[in-house]
Amino acid sequence: MTIISRFSVFTFIVTALTAPSVLAAAQPAAMNLDELEKIVITTLGADIGEPGGPLAPIDRRMRLSACSAGVQIDPPALSAVAVRCPAAGWRIRIPLTHDALPVAGKRGTAAAPVANAAVRRGDPVQLIAQGSSFQVSIDATAMEDADIGGRVRVSTGSKGSTMFAEVVDVGRVRVIGFK
Repeated sequence: MTIISRFSVFTFIVTALTAPSVLAAAQPAAMNLDELEKIVITTLGADIGEPGGPLAPIDRRMRLSACSAGVQIDPPALSAVAVRCPAAGWRIRIPLTHDALPVAGKRGTAAAPVANAAVRRGDPVQLIAQGSSFQVSIDATAMEDADIGGRVRVSTGSKGSTMFAEVVDVGRVRVIGFK
């Protein structure tokens, strides 16, 4: 081998050995999801599955950039809380356990029936999604009791199509998130 080819081999080996460490240093640090979950639980004052607390643990498959400026937690709205990091540019919504829903894993905590409910379990309802210039509705079935302004699970009949809706009138519910 010539000196040039030995030098090329040496350079290749050094580059191959240092490349993984350079790539690892270039990747941003990931947010500790256990820590983020503790912050959310502490802020809400309720543990996972408790009324007013997160419905389920944060999905550990997510890879969020570390938040150097601290996370911001918005007030609960539409049965969820938004957790944001403006510095890193991410935002997630964490669904909350509704007060009237049974707590997962605890026996004897079935939801109490609503006295004069606008929608009762098993009732046919009209599920509405509307915008400023359109309105779409389909037939659905209420899966629990709720009064006007309350949240209710509805099924549209097709397999696995259960969603939450807001009761707007007797027999009428609106898809949450449409204004």
